[in-house]
Order: sequence, then C-alpha cells, then structure tokens
Amino acid sequence: MRAMVLPAPGARLRMEERPDPMPGEGQIRVKISACGVCRTDLHLLDAELDGIRYPIVPGHEIVGRVDAIGANVTTHAPGDRVGIPWLGFTCGKCRFCREGMENLCDAPLFTGYTRDGGYATHTIADARYAFPLGEAGSDVEIAPLLCAGLIGWRSLVLAGPAERLGLYGFGAAGHIIAQVAVWQGRTVHAFTRPGDTAAQVLARRLGAVWAGPSDQVPDEPLDAAIIYAPAGELVPAALRAVRKGGRVVCAGIHMSDIPSFPYDLLWQERQLVSVANLTRQDGLDFLKVAPQAGVRTETTAFPLDQANEVLTMLRNGQILGAAVLTP
Repeated sequence: MRAMVLPAPGARLRMEERPDPMPGEGQIRVKISACGVCRTDLHLLDAELDGIRYPIVPGHEIVGRVDAIGANVTTHAPGDRVGIPWLGFTCGKCRFCREGMENLCDAPLFTGYTRDGGYATHTIADARYAFPLGEAGSDVEIAPLLCAGLIGWRSLVLAGPAERLGLYGFGAAGHIIAQVAVWQGRTVHAFTRPGDTAAQVLARRLGAVWAGPSDQVPDEPLDAAIIYAPAGELVPAALRAVRKGGRVVCAGIHMSDIPSFPYDLLWQERQLVSVANLTRQDGLDFLKVAPQAGVRTETTAFPLDQANEVLTMLRNGQILGAAVLTP
C-alpha cells in the first residue's frame, strides 16, 4: 500500500510504501477510492489537537470497497462499498456510551487522528463504524458527506427548528447543509470571508436568500446560526445576528480564541453550544436524508500525491466546496 504520512508537527506529508495491513478481529480492510480533505486535517498538521501520535496518516472522509475481513465480521463482505467517518471506535462502557452519547466517549479512536486514515490506498477500520453506502452516487461526490456532511447534520439538528438560519463559513460543510436546510423549508443566510465572491455565488446557487461577508449583520435577526469557520471572532458576530432566545452552534473541533464580548450579546436567553464528533446514528440519519434532500456536493478531485498542495489551497481559502484525494 501507499500512504501520505505526517511524520511530525508542521512537517510536509511524505509518500511511503508500507506492507498491506491485515484486519484483526471485528475489522475490515478497505481499498480506498476517495478521501475528502477536511479542515480538521489542517489542525492535525498544525498540532492544534491533543494527543497526536506521529507518524500518522490523515484523512477521515473515506469511501472505498471492502477487500478483506477479519474474524467475526458479519455486517460487511468483500466488494461492499463503505464509508469510514471520523469516529472510529468507542468503548461502549463509559457513562457517555451507556447514555447514548458515544460522541463524548472517554476512550474513543478517531480516523486519521488517533488511528491511520484515508490519505492512502488502503486502511483498516472497525466494521461497526463503517457505513454501508450502496451503489448510488460517485465515490468522489460522496466522500465529503462522511465528515462535512455528518458534522454539518449534527450541527443543524442542534440548531433546532430555526426558520431563519445563518451559516458562517461556506466551505465543505456549509454548502452541504445549506441544501438540506433549503429542502427543509428554512431560509439560509450565508456568511463568507470578505471578498469571497465565489463562495457567495455558490451559496445563492444552492438556495441561500442572502450571501455576503461575515462582518455584515442581516436585515432581520436570525433564529439560529452555525459557525463552520474555525474563527473565534465569529462567535460575537453570530450572537449579534441572532434574535432573543436564538442559538449559536460552534461546529468545529478547533477554533481560535473567542474574544471577550459584552454580556448583552448573550443575554435574553441566547444560547452558545458546541458540537463534538458524531454518533453512528447521526451517520445513519444523515445518509438517509441526503438523497431525499437531493444533496449534490461541489468537489474537485486531486491525486493522492498532491495532498500537501491541496492542504495549502484549503488553508488559503482556495477550495470551492470540497477537495477530494483519489489514490
């Protein structure tokens, strides 16, 4: 197998050849056909996440086909197309797992973070955490659904039944969830980096009633806002944009420091909440909703060996929609 490996914090990924991995009990080996590039991969590269063990293969929006199975795997067979998400294992024993909050498990494993991920030709996954995908849709189009879509869906659920919804950051997650929100009958307001007219055009094309820079305030207060960009300064901006009793959802795994802001922005029962990871049920729910909503991802495919260049483009805001690596 070949893999793009991160050897140390801040280093460039390097291509390595490795022996083909063999699945253990309860595991499957997947021959990868597509892996989405996520902003979390940049946080990994920049050592902004705790407990990274180097070397590590990034990537957690994986689409491929099972080509080997370990003992006691009954849910998948060789040739099945599967999706491997961020959540790769939970203990099943801690309080959070027992109470249906496995996304907060005390002893989890995460694909492309604490176990090798999808910037490779093959990977190993726990069979219980690999979603069956069926045959509809292309591998490249589906890949962003495995994180941008799933976390986007969880953040949309946490936003509640907001009719007027603001999306701060209109990249991979924003352009997917805008389509779901419009299908649900919500009005979507898309907030982008100032000057990012391409993202604003995309937002309008996908049904947003307004699209503009994040330093603007909507004409009427929003019922809820979701922040996908990892910029802490957007928290006060979003709180300023929502109505009394409104909710702001922070959807990223990492965010720059939130600046101080007057209590008046939070007062009148506005709520500020975060999203952490996902549950397998989130995945099952979203993968059922996405085709019903007619979700179509805006993707650009790149060869696996261009991973470093793609990450630089993502960092500089040069990716419209989502980037996907293909081995």
